[in-house]
Amino acid sequence: MEELPDWTHRREHIELRAKRKGAAEKNIPVEWANEAYADPMAVDFIPDYTSKSGEGMRRIGWSDSAGFLISIITVRDVTGHLWGATAFRSNTYDQASYTEEES
Repeated sequence: MEELPDWTHRREHIELRAKRKGAAEKNIPVEWANEAYADPMAVDFIPDYTSKSGEGMRRIGWSDSAGFLISIITVRDVTGHLWGATAFRSNTYDQASYTEEES
């Protein structure tokens, strides 16, 4: 089984997204994020195209439970541990990137 991100420090951040960003946003349960992360058709951007440090990684994957694509941002620390930073419903650019990879 593929390594999944550790959400220990960011679970609340993704699961309460709508509270922070507004009702138009979707809360992302960790289970949905992990399901999308494990999608065998997932698309990776390493580094994440919006990363300022160059250390963030973006994976776009499908979650059956959510019924939509989720973008997951992760970082690896110096020990190699994979941390979940954030997850959100994929924007149109990420959706197009995923669709192009399927073709």
